[in-house]
Amino acid sequence: MQLQDIKLAIIGLGYVGLPLAAEFGRKRPVTGFDINQQRIDELKNGNDFTLEVTQEELAAAKHLTFTTNIDDLRTCNCYIITVPTPIDDHKRPDLMPLIKASETVGKVLRKGDIVIYESTVYPGCTEEDCVPVLERVSGLKFNRDFYCGYSPERINPGDKEHRVTTIKKVTSGSTPEIADLVDSLYNEIITVGTHKAESIKVAEAAKVIENTQRDLNIALINELALIFNKMNIDTEAVLKAAGSKWNFLPFRPGLVGGHCIGVDPYYLTHKAQAIGYHPEIILAGRRLNDSMGAYVVAQLVKAMTKKRLQVDGAKVLVMGLTFKENCPDLRNTRVVDIVTELKDYNCVVDVYDPWLSSEEAQHEYSIKLIEAPESGNYDAIILAVAHRQFKDMGASSIRALGKPNAVLYDLKYVLNPQESDLRL
Repeated sequence: MQLQDIKLAIIGLGYVGLPLAAEFGRKRPVTGFDINQQRIDELKNGNDFTLEVTQEELAAAKHLTFTTNIDDLRTCNCYIITVPTPIDDHKRPDLMPLIKASETVGKVLRKGDIVIYESTVYPGCTEEDCVPVLERVSGLKFNRDFYCGYSPERINPGDKEHRVTTIKKVTSGSTPEIADLVDSLYNEIITVGTHKAESIKVAEAAKVIENTQRDLNIALINELALIFNKMNIDTEAVLKAAGSKWNFLPFRPGLVGGHCIGVDPYYLTHKAQAIGYHPEIILAGRRLNDSMGAYVVAQLVKAMTKKRLQVDGAKVLVMGLTFKENCPDLRNTRVVDIVTELKDYNCVVDVYDPWLSSEEAQHEYSIKLIEAPESGNYDAIILAVAHRQFKDMGASSIRALGKPNAVLYDLKYVLNPQESDLRL
């Protein structure tokens, strides 16, 4: 297959797949496939609820069509799979979306076709877990009848500066020739170039350690925050002082959620344990980061007790539910840990997030958002996400939402140190 012969399909049109489809859709015919009919209908009307692609960008993708019909994939010969790879309740990799997507592609796969995976996985997953599905469903033989590539996604939700085209892309293929072809395909849209990895496993491993490294760095800063809080030292002040050295890494403490950092390390540790190695440092970092929600609430309860505020039945406002600021992405948000912990203390919790619909929060986490907080109504306020709307409010407006003696916990360093009662 030559580059000009590729007829492209993108399987999965979420935060990763849609920006990719839109960029390729400017250059060549692309079939965007998703199993969610409502999602397809919205995209056909030029609306993207993730806010990653604007109406103008969708309109500019003149060669992009959307479908839920598997028969529409039969005209394609190159499939890029961009479905989620979450973890289950026991923090084990959930490959079901990936397996289902592979089955879908397997039904239309023909000789000479290429299947490229972008979903984050552990090293070996593409060839050990996905390829057998493609072979079983299609009846074809890997690296004889069809080929695979792997190019890990590097989407940063809500980031309008680092977009799919301006983030260097790692590429790989199951043969040297396919690796070259996959690399050439992505170079059509990636303006800053690509890095062609030596193998699919190398590309898989590179992706999974990108976020494992960040997870561990944040875990270190979180642990330092726990120590400095016990010593009554302002963690932010310490980090600013240490950051005056040119090679100090600028990480900050906080909740670690999202589709990558709080998930990817479990994929690597799962594979490590499967081959007989028990990872110590990675899992220790995960345990610490996963415990931060409970720590935040424990700090809040202690501060409320010192102010002689009754915790049982207290009204608490949680500002923000998404996993990061200025985007509607709810995936693996750890703010829910705070909400759950507060309810365990029998607090009455209101959650306010102007970036979300109440229906989505209800569907994902059974949390009913309030439309707007009432002034003077709360015993405690947790500023959990640094949305620009909250920054624009300022300390006095946020304080006004609480009762005169309310505790204000600034989890994201939105306010000046003297403007809140608590910070991490």
